[in-house]
Amino acid sequence: MFMPVLPKAILCWSSGKDSAFALHVVRSAGEAEVVGLLTTVTRPYDRVSMHGVREELLDRQAEELGLACVKIDIPSPCSNEFYDQEMTRALLGFKAQGVTRVVFGDIFLEDIRKYREARLAEVGLEAVFPLWMRNTAELARDMLAIGFQAVVTCVDSSKLDCSFAGRLFDERLLASLPAGVDPCGENGEFHTFVHAGPMFRRPISVVAGEVVEREGYIFSDLTPLPPLHDMERGGRRPG
Repeated sequence: MFMPVLPKAILCWSSGKDSAFALHVVRSAGEAEVVGLLTTVTRPYDRVSMHGVREELLDRQAEELGLACVKIDIPSPCSNEFYDQEMTRALLGFKAQGVTRVVFGDIFLEDIRKYREARLAEVGLEAVFPLWMRNTAELARDMLAIGFQAVVTCVDSSKLDCSFAGRLFDERLLASLPAGVDPCGENGEFHTFVHAGPMFRRPISVVAGEVVEREGYIFSDLTPLPPLHDMERGGRRPG
């Protein structure tokens, strides 16, 4: 039976729910073959930029997704010029391997989309936004309905109370969000780490640890447990 050759794509992977759902949508639609992940790591902390997720947890995600992860190392602070330079270097490397598309989990921020499209056009790649303009309240509940499990790892304290850091991303959290806070945190109110869902081979067990404040952002540190560890027996749930 003839099988069509799908265009190759990479996914800008943040470690959170939106990029994970974007991967699920692209895989389900069968419109492209996602062959790898691209993630920015703030090297002084060895953590996923903005989300504050430990690099070892990022590696576990890539393992359970069955995808290699290319990491862009950035300093702290990082200039726009340095970021653009390193991003272009990574994208050209993917292009040389036959990649033609880059998938993003952005939902409605027009300026971010225009920036991404312009940068990709410079290197001859196409930007794909499978979640674009979806209702975020419905989207958040769709994530939960298909088995997403995620933890809030970062909160912008100017937009959301610090007590949300470390909470499970679930119906109770959605119901308790103040008016004006986007259910998916699309305006930067919060960021997540997704540790279970249909895109993963196995769930990733984590425990919640220290909560710290850095420059107005509240981070909840997550620690990985060994693969196949049952949190009900040996660990405690985040939150």
